[in-house]
Amino acid sequence: MLRLGVLASGRGSNLQALIDAIEAGSLAARLSIVISDNPHAQALERARRHGAQAVVIALEGERAAFEDRLVAALFAAGVDLVVLAGFMRLLGKRFLSRLPCPVMNIHPSLLPAFRGLRAQQQALDYGVKVAGCTVHFVDEGMDTGPIILQKAVPVKENDTEADLAARILAEEHQLLPAAVRLFAEGRLRLEGRKVRILPEKQ
Repeated sequence: MLRLGVLASGRGSNLQALIDAIEAGSLAARLSIVISDNPHAQALERARRHGAQAVVIALEGERAAFEDRLVAALFAAGVDLVVLAGFMRLLGKRFLSRLPCPVMNIHPSLLPAFRGLRAQQQALDYGVKVAGCTVHFVDEGMDTGPIILQKAVPVKENDTEADLAARILAEEHQLLPAAVRLFAEGRLRLEGRKVRILPEKQ
């Protein structure tokens, strides 16, 4: 069974979507560890309620030491996949090169458009008619890794940032478990920048 490690900085609603999928039996995975850089993150309590290990690793001192502590905790938990679910730290080459498993991220835009923070407001400021969310593998750039799944949502005429964010978040809660499920089933193949989704095994 796939062993998941999740990094989250805040509410952890995407973490909860994964937990719900696991508990419903639609995602064959075990939540091994949740790590937050924020000791007050609601994600930690969600992890504890599910019976998963909840760990706080704050960014103190050198960034390299912070990334080393993350890797050590994930390695000790024996995870097969790391998911960034609202983790508000950019992880670099040191973290990715030392981690013995892939990393996925969920981002509230249709990448490669509107990378980084406040992607929903970026979309509104640009005047797009369609926004959405993306699950991608993480590389050394900011929201630049190979795209796994995307979901579009309409931008309405009088949308505020909060309106659009809520509409996108509802789709994130479906998209992230779906992407993790494909990984757990061995149906994702990385070919250069492209992620091929293999057919379901009969």
